Amino acid sequence: MGKIILFMGPSSSGKNIIKNRLIKENKFAFKEIIMSTTRPMRIGEVEGREYYFKTEKEMLELEEQGKIIEKRKYDTIYGPWYYFTTSYNIDLENYNYIGDNTLEGLDQFVKFYGLENIISLLIKVDDGVRLQRALDREKREESPKYQELCRRFLADSRDFSEENISKRPITSIINNNGNLDNTMEEVEKVLKLNL
Repeated sequence: MGKIILFMGPSSSGKNIIKNRLIKENKFAFKEIIMSTTRPMRIGEVEGREYYFKTEKEMLELEEQGKIIEKRKYDTIYGPWYYFTTSYNIDLENYNYIGDNTLEGLDQFVKFYGLENIISLLIKVDDGVRLQRALDREKREESPKYQELCRRFLADSRDFSEENISKRPITSIINNNGNLDNTMEEVEKVLKLNL
């Protein structure tokens, strides 16, 4: 039986960089869980690589078919954006999977697949480091959305509060404030112990 490795952390914590490096290095032969979203595609994103970009209508159809494991809505200054994960391409009988999600998403994955099949890693970063990373990323956009960056930063601070973290069955908490190679070593230790 395979496992699902879920990375969680606020925006700009580095969870996607860590996840993508693990996939690229292929030491653990994971299959990637690609989430879907209704938000607009950013510069450099590719359909099916970062996300599957769906309309709200398409999302509702998948939900009616019982194919959505977890879904969340963000009320942005541009209107509601949904992020969700579908089950139709996950085969735990034969493969290990890797993805990223939220604390609430972790709850839904545990409910759907059972705690014994989930390895959860929370990536933490000091607020100043995280804010600078977010700002640097947004500056690269053709039309930077600084107000949305600020809204998301504050929302993530609430969503990833110590109180919310303490309510979840998190396998390991890893700090990613400095050297990425050191962070990767910590992540790989956790995975070797739990796979």
